[in-house]
Amino acid sequence: MRRRFGRPGLLGAMARTAVVAGTATAVSGRMQRNAAERSNQEQLAADAEQQALVDQAAAQAAAQQQAWQQSQRQVQQVQQPAAAPAPAVDRVGQLTALAELKAQGLLTDEEFATEKARVLSG
Repeated sequence: MRRRFGRPGLLGAMARTAVVAGTATAVSGRMQRNAAERSNQEQLAADAEQQALVDQAAAQAAAQQQAWQQSQRQVQQVQQPAAAPAPAVDRVGQLTALAELKAQGLLTDEEFATEKARVLSG
């Protein structure tokens, strides 16, 4: 058997080419998978950041809506007129009217005393 020194034969060159090509393919595939994983992670991070911004905007909108509703309630409370106080009882006027009715003879002494007690107690 003859041993050759120097350049490899055709079979050796083909084997070396196959090894180099296989290695290149494996490295290229791994680089693509790494790039895809990085891209996926970056997309997930961007999605999470976007969702956080959406949640923050929604919270701000809800807070503004609540503040607006509260201000509307305050405006309505201010705009609603306060209940008018019950008119003060004019006891002196009522007693004067009773005295006039008695003087005219329209009330008896008993009726006058009853009505006078009712006005003074009420």
